Amino acid sequence: MSILETSLGSRSESAQPGSMSEASAGTIGLVLAGHHPLILFGLSQVFRGEGDCRILATCTDADGTLDAVQRHQPHILILDIDLPRNGAFTVLRRVRRDRLSARVVLLATASDDNQIVDGVRLGASAIVLKEMPPEAFVACVRKVHAGQQWLEGHAVSSLVSKLFRGGPSMQDVGRQLTPRESEIARLAIQGIPTREIADRLAVKQGTVKIHLHSIYDKLNVGGRLGLIVFARRHGLA
Repeated sequence: MSILETSLGSRSESAQPGSMSEASAGTIGLVLAGHHPLILFGLSQVFRGEGDCRILATCTDADGTLDAVQRHQPHILILDIDLPRNGAFTVLRRVRRDRLSARVVLLATASDDNQIVDGVRLGASAIVLKEMPPEAFVACVRKVHAGQQWLEGHAVSSLVSKLFRGGPSMQDVGRQLTPRESEIARLAIQGIPTREIADRLAVKQGTVKIHLHSIYDKLNVGGRLGLIVFARRHGLA
């Protein structure tokens, strides 16, 4: 079955069977999800040319995408915002609710302002505009795999102006977070990985993750990217 054929059904296509546990060390496992066959084909061509990337599945709807993420356990899910019937947001909610390990790179256009905002609130790790050149897209995926966020250009100006409008003031934030949460939030805003935060504070990574989830819930942000945008909005980064 070709990539183009996947658009004809509600399913995912395993590009290279197996989960990431079977892949070589250092390989970035990818699941690609989108409604348009040509976009899926183009993405596949881009990443098949990268030696450190492995495409595990291509998907055309929300159910197939979630099945592929659970089955293949990819490092990165590249998710087109145009997935049918608001499927992208269904996937983001499930990934967040079930705390699946895949980091989500949301593929959008410059006109998707409101949807970009929703995507960040729901925990997307990066926003990539379809107008970007392929090499920038690959660089984004590598950064996200390394634990960083990607939010540049149009996405920044759009989100900073819209995200958290009417949200809590900094005084409210100070009252909501415990001293330890405030300390962890400051480090996370700087882009420091969870493992390094744990090392600096001499605590377990699991403890840091628990605090981070508490921070996200209290500030009503979608993961680290949402926290960084929140910090920029309030002059903390």
